[in-house]
Amino acid sequence: MKIDFSPPDISDIEVQLVTQALASGWITTGPKTKELEHKLAGFCGVSRAVCLNSATAAMELTLRVLGIGAGDEVITSAYTYTASASVIHHVGAKIVLVDTTPDSYEMDYERLAGSITNKTKAIIVVDIAGVPCDYTKIIAAIESRQSLFSPKTDIQKALGRVAIIADAAHSLGATRDGKPAGALADFASYSFHAVKNLTTAEGGAVVWSRSEAFDCEELYREYMLYSLHGQSKDALAKTTLGAWEYDILRLGYKCNMTDIAAAIGLGQLSRYKDILDKRKQIIATYDNTFVGTKIKSLRHYNDDYQSSGHLYLTRVVGISEKERNSIISKLAVDGIATNVHYKPLPMFSAYKNLGFCITEFPNAYNQYCNQISLPLHTKLTAVQIEYIIEKYLKAIEI
Repeated sequence: MKIDFSPPDISDIEVQLVTQALASGWITTGPKTKELEHKLAGFCGVSRAVCLNSATAAMELTLRVLGIGAGDEVITSAYTYTASASVIHHVGAKIVLVDTTPDSYEMDYERLAGSITNKTKAIIVVDIAGVPCDYTKIIAAIESRQSLFSPKTDIQKALGRVAIIADAAHSLGATRDGKPAGALADFASYSFHAVKNLTTAEGGAVVWSRSEAFDCEELYREYMLYSLHGQSKDALAKTTLGAWEYDILRLGYKCNMTDIAAAIGLGQLSRYKDILDKRKQIIATYDNTFVGTKIKSLRHYNDDYQSSGHLYLTRVVGISEKERNSIISKLAVDGIATNVHYKPLPMFSAYKNLGFCITEFPNAYNQYCNQISLPLHTKLTAVQIEYIIEKYLKAIEI
């Protein structure tokens, strides 16, 4: 048996919508991209959404829209994918990493408070595996250091405190305290990469919740400018007869979404409730089976939050990094693709070169060294799930 880790779930609905986009003549940013933005905003419980070519672009443009750059500091978790931190470096700000809480994948919120300085302009928090962070504790940490906040731009002044940016790449459809994940942070960046719950092949989006703090239409315009070379008109606007002329208002970037990608996303969004339900069922099967074993799993659902069920993170209690890798190899021989989420950033060369050392992040390392992610996707069959469980339980008998 061969079981992939996270293949895309594409149906006839997506194929038909992509065909329509191709036949329409709009294959770059156009009406389907605008439609997806509108529907995403409604789904996330916010006023506006901007579709881009990745969640990474969404986070970087958010930092730029906030006016964050050289001389500023942005805090994020040591336990995340590199995109959460690399965007900070890209805008010229200083990366500040915070260790996780012991026995947790989430940032240590007490350490977070202690890491805030008068240079801190934003915190990029990570909704890992689809579980929303504890935003009440994040806000409390920010408020405890409010006297240090020193805004540099009008939008920073309008927010009135350190900005909360959610790396919500995993958490589309998740909720905490009854609120959608996109409405919990000031800005939330979603990923629609091929392995995500909802895919556009490549793509992402940013939404924002503090609509009372600034002009939403002006903010949307800022993202549009940054995402298309600072050009005052997109291709759709230039189709009006005689409206070819445009201005370059700033030296921007090129990270817009295409209508072909948006067509896939519209199909996925129309099926998304069923996708989330199927993931929840698979998680329940795994959870119920692993009770009483050496396998410790991330809890996806409780009274406080409902996950999007993006990744099934497990840890094998009491084993070493070497033993963990041996288990992964055994499962590979059995045809089961697994993964590790994540190798802490201070373990990578690029971050070592910036001066980070994993010994300063012991909790993150302890989460990583025995962590294994099992396949979790909507194409899994009951027989495959049973096979994964059987082989995993056998492999951990080391």
